[in-house]
Amino acid sequence: MEAAVKMRLGWVQHYQKSGNASLTSRRCGISRPTLRKWFSRYIQQGIAGLIDQSRRPHHCPPNKVTPQQGRWITELRSRRLGPRRIQGELERLHQVSLSTATIYKVLQHQDYRLLKVTRRPRKGRKRYQKEIPGERVQMDVCKIAPKLYQFTAIDDCTRLKVLRLYPNKSAASTLAFLSQVLDELPFPIQRLQTDRGEEFMAHCVQKRLMELSIKFRPTKPRSPHLNGKVERTQRTDWEEFYCQADLKAPDLPQQLQRWQDYYNRDRRHSSIGKSPWQKWQALLSLIPTDEQVKTIYQQSTERIRHADYRRDIGKPKWIWSL
Repeated sequence: MEAAVKMRLGWVQHYQKSGNASLTSRRCGISRPTLRKWFSRYIQQGIAGLIDQSRRPHHCPPNKVTPQQGRWITELRSRRLGPRRIQGELERLHQVSLSTATIYKVLQHQDYRLLKVTRRPRKGRKRYQKEIPGERVQMDVCKIAPKLYQFTAIDDCTRLKVLRLYPNKSAASTLAFLSQVLDELPFPIQRLQTDRGEEFMAHCVQKRLMELSIKFRPTKPRSPHLNGKVERTQRTDWEEFYCQADLKAPDLPQQLQRWQDYYNRDRRHSSIGKSPWQKWQALLSLIPTDEQVKTIYQQSTERIRHADYRRDIGKPKWIWSL
């Protein structure tokens, strides 16, 4: 006889002799409901009633995750995505809506461990974020493939971004992309921040910015952290779009446009806790008009910037002014 069954039988026998449930409960160190439960089972089934019964539910709900969905989760995990990013990719690629808790359980069942994130110590760097949409827009270019470059512009405040593909990173491509950015961003741009690439430092580009009353603010050399938001969003493009896209597909620009719309409207941004579109909607009352931006802009204080940072800061403003 098992020890647990023998112990419960002692409770029942003590209660049968004393006839006092309170006394038996105090003597055996159990509650009265527990004593009544085991005594009732003993009367109905005898010694067999004192054996632990299965706690499995009589009816189990169907499994929320199908085998096909489990394979999709495994494929997305191979791209080093966490449950929240897997949730977004399932909705975007397969129109499947699962909770992060369900995805986490699937990963646990498949014996996937938590992702290890290596964080470098930040020394002397202070994170900042503009409060008004369009106050600062960061722009950059990254090479996707031979003769295929992605131009990226992202708003510092809302994280709304514009993406386009061009066969080169020339000043002409920059001007064409700038026109697209002005058409697609739903607010006027006050400042444009880039690195000191030739495609941005060209005189024709800077003159066009002056005509549009946009302040041009190139960063210091070898300082990608100053343009960190556009650098990080380009990494996101690589991890979540280009890793599963066919770079030779004729409709790649259309695919990139759909990815841009998803990023802006539906994808929850980890640093702001909502989608860029929702952040923009919440700040509509702060956005200045085009006329207000032109009024603030002072062309007399602007100048043509030089690609060489030492020459740029070493010369008086009037030398580079128009």
